[in-house]
Amino acid sequence: MADNKVEKKTEKQKDKKPNIFARIAKYFRECKSEVKKVTWPAPKAVFKNTGIVLAMIIVIGLFIFALDQGLYALLGLVMQTAA
Repeated sequence: MADNKVEKKTEKQKDKKPNIFARIAKYFRECKSEVKKVTWPAPKAVFKNTGIVLAMIIVIGLFIFALDQGLYALLGLVMQTAA
């Protein structure tokens, strides 16, 4: 009978969640341990990749600009012939 009470008590403790502050503290501890596992790139690689991204933005921007101007001119021709 005493064993039954002990089993019920341990089952209740397993079902009970820790308080909110303990869960928040655990979350931040786990975040800190995960950040330590990250391999950060070297500054030289960051600058190189930034340059590549900026160059691609300029190239794609110029392509979209040219496409827009071409389609606008084509639309102007179609509108003149329709009138």
